Amino acid sequence: MSLRSTTLRSRKRVAIGLVAGVAALSLAACTSNDSGGGDDAASAPTTAAAAGSNDESGDKVVIGFSAPAADHGWMGSITESAKKEAAKYDDVELKVADGTNDVSVQISQVETFINDKVDAIVLLPFDGAAMTPVALKAMAAGIPVINVDREFDDPNAARVTVLGDNYGMGVSAGAYVCEQADGNKDAVVAEIAGIDSLPLTQDRSRGFKDALAECGLDVDNRVAADFTVEGGSDAAEQLLQAAPKIDYLWNHDDDQGVGVLAAIDNAGRDEFTMIGGAGSKNAMEAIKSGDSVLKATVIYPSTQAADGVKLARLLVQGKAMSDLVEVEVPRKVQLYAPVVTADNVDQFIGSAFES
Repeated sequence: MSLRSTTLRSRKRVAIGLVAGVAALSLAACTSNDSGGGDDAASAPTTAAAAGSNDESGDKVVIGFSAPAADHGWMGSITESAKKEAAKYDDVELKVADGTNDVSVQISQVETFINDKVDAIVLLPFDGAAMTPVALKAMAAGIPVINVDREFDDPNAARVTVLGDNYGMGVSAGAYVCEQADGNKDAVVAEIAGIDSLPLTQDRSRGFKDALAECGLDVDNRVAADFTVEGGSDAAEQLLQAAPKIDYLWNHDDDQGVGVLAAIDNAGRDEFTMIGGAGSKNAMEAIKSGDSVLKATVIYPSTQAADGVKLARLLVQGKAMSDLVEVEVPRKVQLYAPVVTADNVDQFIGSAFES
């Protein structure tokens, strides 16, 4: 390892350690992508990375990765996408902990990463609040944490947070309904949510309601499921019995959507347009076929952890994001929630997950 690389890592670890005790997060290391050695190079002004230089092989980066158990398609894709992204780089070693929904087990996984002195940790917490203390411990040890999807209670527990846009999902779904309704204020709108106690579900429903209000519509019938196939089937059966007429139905999650579609088929209902959520490959194939009530889905990227791996590599190697003017990796990256229809499905299906 070069003297400059050692200096970069040393300075980053000191800076991250100090962050845990202060309100502001700042990395003290220079982020120049120049490959020259020595302290003079390390203290030189930072310049934007040349196109493509961020993907060139550099110093080895050991990244610890932990996520919940892959008990549905989206979560399974989170881990698989992270592995595939890491495999693209000969300078990245990804240490993957077994997926778990036991907070105490996930805490011990992160503590093992800290003891092993990994260079960075990419963490999708089963419970953001419960994982905050151990994430702060990692930061205090000079190990940058990249928080994925479920936020910590303390923003200083992560150097970077990568998020989907739950409120934006609702807005995108509602805007699509408004566009399709085309001024029909008598349109009947239904909603099958996820787990109502979760903030992400609340955000999705709030965004949907707000967007519908823009065109004078509201949610006429609403039920909640649990992000599972069985829960989706039960919730859809309940909804269809309560609503003899529906024009538009938004289902928050394509994994539970497998059950929703089965219930719709069993009921022989086809008078409405259905919009999915998350963006599974199954849903996109149904949209592409044109033979289903499912005509659109709203993306909630399952590539967030893959982005986390890329960002962890940039941080440890002292690089910036080459497409930005800024000389440090941003504190937060929030991904967009586009609507996928038959018109643009080919653009998204390649990175979609299997339900």
